[in-house]
Amino acid sequence: ASAMGICTTREAATPGGSSGPASLTDRCNVYADITKTIGQTPIVRINKLAPEGVQLFVKLEYFNPLSSVKDRLALAIIEAGEKSGELKPGSTVVEATSGNTGIALAMVCAQRDYKLVVVMAASFSIERRKIMRALGAKVLITPAPLGGTGMVKKAEELAEKHGWYLARQFETEANAEFHKRTTGPEIVAAFQDRKLKLDYWVTGYGTGGTFTGVGEHLRIASPSTKIILSEPKGAPLVTSGKEQERKEVLGKFGAPAGAHPDWKPHPIQGWTPNFIPKVCEDGLKQKLHDEVILVDGKEAIETSMQLARKEGIFCGISGGATVWTALEVCKKAPKGSTVLAMVADTAERYLSTPLFETIEAEMNEEEKKMFETTPLGV
Repeated sequence: ASAMGICTTREAATPGGSSGPASLTDRCNVYADITKTIGQTPIVRINKLAPEGVQLFVKLEYFNPLSSVKDRLALAIIEAGEKSGELKPGSTVVEATSGNTGIALAMVCAQRDYKLVVVMAASFSIERRKIMRALGAKVLITPAPLGGTGMVKKAEELAEKHGWYLARQFETEANAEFHKRTTGPEIVAAFQDRKLKLDYWVTGYGTGGTFTGVGEHLRIASPSTKIILSEPKGAPLVTSGKEQERKEVLGKFGAPAGAHPDWKPHPIQGWTPNFIPKVCEDGLKQKLHDEVILVDGKEAIETSMQLARKEGIFCGISGGATVWTALEVCKKAPKGSTVLAMVADTAERYLSTPLFETIEAEMNEEEKKMFETTPLGV
């Protein structure tokens, strides 16, 4: 199987069906390098949280090698640079990121022998910095109050000063195009394979690549599917109706000229920077979405924890936000509907964030009492 292959829902989609793969090699393949394992992420049924009469599934993008949907984007960016000739052996790549794109780029750059410099706002989790540095990247931290536009501007300055390859995740056409070629077809094929009609597809947006790329494919391959976009209640940029100002950077137009006036800090890391990315705007202008639903950060965190404790699905805050939105869709959907939500990354990216605020490292009182029921160590 290649990174461009198609995943299916297999037996796991049917309650009471066989568990695990059809054979020992059904999900076990031999690959030429780590980048070939990107994509073909599984679609898993939600069995306890969804209301009766509606089927809810999640596409678990943390099954990508570096545990997030941004592995797809990183490969798309590097392959586009190689194809255009802008990336040459030994080149340095620079990008502004909340973490997952930087981690994914660090993986691909390590495999392809490129150097990587990442610019990241201080507000994002420290574990992300450490992962990128472990993969060989240099990580430069911008002050938190400058937000997403601050880290983007710093990356642009560094690219101009040193002649580095600017990844442009928020503007590059390669972003949505990769999702249109891989993520979208994976979804459609998986549901067709199980003879399931996909009634609703739910996603949030960071760069907007998943929304625009999958949305474009669904409009052609599954036009009856309703596309639901979600964004933070505290930063309702799309629903504000206010346009994002843009500027030209290094000969290309589309970068944010400044922060969006309706943005406020929110805990859903990776979602909704303090500007509307051009990639997302491209999808909005095509009117790919049928509805936008706002989600509160607290609801996102609670849903992430519910997914972990009730379903064994260990996802980040954005995954919780998307599934909360999908559950709202399920409440209104006609009986017999099928809903799919995107889960972008793993909860392990959030150990130092509000997601784990209530999780203690030391034993609580209940655990201490349990420990004391046998003599060892007491």
